[in-house]
Amino acid sequence: MQITRPRTLILIVAYNAETTLRSVLDRIPQTVLDDYDCEVLVIDDASSDETFSTGLAYRQSRPDLPLTVLRNPENQGYGGNQKLGYFYAMTHGFDLVALVHGDGQYAPEELPRLLAPLRDGVADAVMGSRMLTPGAARKGGMPLYKFVGNRILTTVQNRLAGADLSEWHSGFRLYTVDILRRLRFETNPDDFSFDTKIILQLLGADATVLELPIPTYYGDEICRVDGIRYAGQVTRASVTALFHRVGLMHRRDLSPVDAGSIERYDVKLHERSSHTEVLARVDAGSRVLDLGAGPGAFASALADKGAVVTTADLHRSTVIDPRVATHVVDLNQPLELPLDDYDQVLLLDVIEHLADPETFLEDLRFALGSQRRELVLTTPNIAFAVSRLMLALGQFNYGETGILDRTHTRLFTFRTIRTALHQAGWDVQEVVGIPAPYAKAIGHGPLASLLTRVNSALIRVAPRLFSYQILVTARSRPHAQHRLASTTALSAQLSA
Repeated sequence: MQITRPRTLILIVAYNAETTLRSVLDRIPQTVLDDYDCEVLVIDDASSDETFSTGLAYRQSRPDLPLTVLRNPENQGYGGNQKLGYFYAMTHGFDLVALVHGDGQYAPEELPRLLAPLRDGVADAVMGSRMLTPGAARKGGMPLYKFVGNRILTTVQNRLAGADLSEWHSGFRLYTVDILRRLRFETNPDDFSFDTKIILQLLGADATVLELPIPTYYGDEICRVDGIRYAGQVTRASVTALFHRVGLMHRRDLSPVDAGSIERYDVKLHERSSHTEVLARVDAGSRVLDLGAGPGAFASALADKGAVVTTADLHRSTVIDPRVATHVVDLNQPLELPLDDYDQVLLLDVIEHLADPETFLEDLRFALGSQRRELVLTTPNIAFAVSRLMLALGQFNYGETGILDRTHTRLFTFRTIRTALHQAGWDVQEVVGIPAPYAKAIGHGPLASLLTRVNSALIRVAPRLFSYQILVTARSRPHAQHRLASTTALSAQLSA
């Protein structure tokens, strides 16, 4: 949503910047002050020089500039200083925040161009990138070792995060206050790795992140980053975020404040997955009931194949397809749908969410009537090798996605799901192991394809150990009550 003249905070983080701060303030374009309802906030991070005094003197010399100058009683660090600025923006009613460095390394002249996408509502965050224009970083004075390190780290972090950013390490960043309210940035490190962590949080919140090119400038400023230590910090943070994203561990700091409202059950049709396996088992013309269908995108894929599809879920489908009939039902309540008109029932990643799976399977079998109907069911495999390893390392916590999704109430192994079905009156026809969703974790590409093939090969050797999910097809055994009705009707016919 476009905001006319949004309240904008230009946050200048400064440490020992007495020689550069005045120049940075002078270079803020007048157009920003005219087009935006601006305040400039300088936070002196307990400098040992006259940074604070310089800021106060500038304020006196420019009464027309809405300038606030603060000084930390003790050093908060680069990330800690950002936290103070962002909380200032949140508590003082700002719409946008632009982070500028007090040493002049990032050009304030670029503010109008970088702020525009936030004002126009086309992005939640804007990152100024020194790498988007080929050769510009080196021409701007970036040392070769910094350039190479930047490219290597960015490539590794993109791969781990499933992202495609040109640079993870620019400090010229702008945010909407709305997106900051969704991020748990207060838990981030106070050092320079703060910038990587907030990108990971933005990705976890499905935020729209836009990169725009900026000029590179390296002058006489002192580099305060220990490169080796920094590389280790950001790489560890990216690996941790990968584990969090695929559900191997839960990090609350990487989950947005409103995590429960984000739809995470995506349709996976690019690599071998539960969806591709189920789709292969549904015939054209088959009458299919998809219980717990979620947004409804997979139902559309079934309809594309020629199936006659009906969905039932607690929430109405967000994917509207005129070929698909929909019902709103609570699967934790007794089933009230007529179910005897379907050839196949799908229960995809649903059984683990139910309060009483065994009773549900019994009731479903009874509701399907006297004909033998096919059930196709998928559920996570709690005995997956990585889950076992994490448990051996003392790591067992529920997260937003994956096997230990916090909405899961019951978890199964190959043996326990087979037993649950058998005792509920189902004849198990097939049990298949499904590999982990590597494409979801690291993005579609050759590496995801390779890992999927390797995982599939390991499943053939030891399915109980290497399957991320379990796919089961089963047929309902007609309930004794239905068989009795059939027996009575036949006997009456023969007696007549």
